[in-house]
Amino acid sequence: MKQKKHVKFKMFLQKGMRKIIMEIEKNKAIIEAILYTAGREVKMSELMAALELGAEDITTIIESMKAEYKNLNRGIEIIEINGSYQLCTKKEYFDYIYPMFDNRAKPNLSTAALETLAIIAYNPKITRAEIEAIRGVNSDGTIYKLLEYNLIAESGKSDAPGRPMTFSTTSQFLKMFGISNLNDLPELPKYKLDDNRQIVIDEIIEENSEAPIPSEEENN
Repeated sequence: MKQKKHVKFKMFLQKGMRKIIMEIEKNKAIIEAILYTAGREVKMSELMAALELGAEDITTIIESMKAEYKNLNRGIEIIEINGSYQLCTKKEYFDYIYPMFDNRAKPNLSTAALETLAIIAYNPKITRAEIEAIRGVNSDGTIYKLLEYNLIAESGKSDAPGRPMTFSTTSQFLKMFGISNLNDLPELPKYKLDDNRQIVIDEIIEENSEAPIPSEEENN
């Protein structure tokens, strides 16, 4: 009799586990369908409303999906952007995708564009004048190009006199550089100001340490 009850209990547990697994797989399919159809970042609150699940449960399911995409060597992945999720193609396949589906040229950022982009990334809601004060040159063309590539966007007006427009990076910037939010940016090197208020880098790059310092005559 005891053995019979044990068998029934075991069958009950197996049936319950199968039901749970099926429910998880169904939720994975729903999340995948939502992210695929949306074609944009989907907020956690939107997923919670669609699946009627809590944030912790959805996070667990998405982490499982991420692992599956990675282990199965899929061409897609789920990325997290500021607490939202998006289904994207993996970066290593961009070179195959751009020629087929994007009529625009693949972003080819110049040194000036990367410099400007870095300034904006580390200083969200910065004005054009502030960017130019840091770079020391006019940045109109560079800012326009970054706006065109959707790597930066206008982010409201400054409280400074004249209420100039400010700029911040976009989710496209995060996706391009493979980070979830600006907190994931690498730390800037420590610096101090000399008597002329010029930045002095504490950590000198070794490969440049032996390079001769150009004289004023050479600069002129």
